[in-house]
Amino acid sequence: MRLPKTAHTSRPWRIHELTPDFQVEDVWALPTPGGPDDFPRLVAQTVSGDFPEGAPLVVRLLWAARWKIGALLGLDREKAGLGSRVASLRDRLPQDLRDAPAGPEFLPFTSVYLLKDEWAAELANKTVHTVMHMGWVADASGGGYRGRMTVLVKPNGRLGAAYMALIKPFRYLFVYPALMRKVEREWSARTDGSSPAS
Repeated sequence: MRLPKTAHTSRPWRIHELTPDFQVEDVWALPTPGGPDDFPRLVAQTVSGDFPEGAPLVVRLLWAARWKIGALLGLDREKAGLGSRVASLRDRLPQDLRDAPAGPEFLPFTSVYLLKDEWAAELANKTVHTVMHMGWVADASGGGYRGRMTVLVKPNGRLGAAYMALIKPFRYLFVYPALMRKVEREWSARTDGSSPAS
């Protein structure tokens, strides 16, 4: 379920210290009901997933088209990424977050930090510097917890702003609904004790 941006900005997440120059693009309540100690399970499921391979054909085609166009236009070249066009958020970390685990490998993203209820990973290309932030929050219904995913962005000038505007309807119509169904399937499969769904 999509949430208002204040669902992210009103919480005392550590990511706020690192991203005052980023915009909150999307906030989602994930279909991952659990207990207070289930956040590592959500992180493990996220990094082991094979999205978009298990998604509907239209999502797989959109994904493939994005990488083809990106290759043609040089959007994802190394010189447009982290450490080249933009500095990594790891360069902004206060000492206590530097001492925390960086987090798991999650290509094409780079993990920034991992805490007991919060994980951030970043990606940069010619169009945008983006952060995927995952959190674990008490459920409003009381007693349970669930995951929350926030996408933060820092567009690269007019190109980045145009790119974000262009992909927005595709994200909401196709990508996010397919992603939420996949997250729910895999979470339910693991809760039931069966193997994760693809």
